[in-house]
Amino acid sequence: MSKTKIFSILFFVAAVVIGYFFVDSIAYDIQQEKKIQREEARVINKLKLIRSGMIAYQRVNGQYTSDWDKLINFIDTGEFYLTERSETIIQRDYGGDSVVINIDTLGTIPVYDSLYADIPNFNLKKLPYKPGTKIKFDAFADKIIKGSVKVDVFEVKDPNPINPKRRENNNEKALRVGSRSEVTTSGNWE
Repeated sequence: MSKTKIFSILFFVAAVVIGYFFVDSIAYDIQQEKKIQREEARVINKLKLIRSGMIAYQRVNGQYTSDWDKLINFIDTGEFYLTERSETIIQRDYGGDSVVINIDTLGTIPVYDSLYADIPNFNLKKLPYKPGTKIKFDAFADKIIKGSVKVDVFEVKDPNPINPKRRENNNEKALRVGSRSEVTTSGNWE
């Protein structure tokens, strides 16, 4: 066998090995990206469920909470009032009118039934936990001053993002809903 054939075979084998590792590396990156997308979708769904509970808590109690036990207890035992509103317009002799608003309470509905009853396999006790882990979401609730008015704010944030890009600057870009400094109930994925 000539030296040319030996070098050709060695270069061919080396090219096949390098090609395999190259393709395997790209396939691994694609699988990791899909895994990150799946996990982030699960976290986003959980944050949406938490947002619904927080908004309901604030409407009934007048403020948000950062205490997971209070939120879970509220969702489990709390109730919304069902009301009916009617208005009566009374014409005045001087040409103006007056409006009388009547609000009748028709009954109550449990918070859990209103928000989570139609969600399959929903476990209220796992609401504060990141899906598939025993790590609780970071919760913050407080009042801030915006435009000389005191307003309620909340933020629920993923404490340990799976996506390395979201871990930069002390998890600054982590998936979250609400804000510590703005009046919003939006998520940063929206």
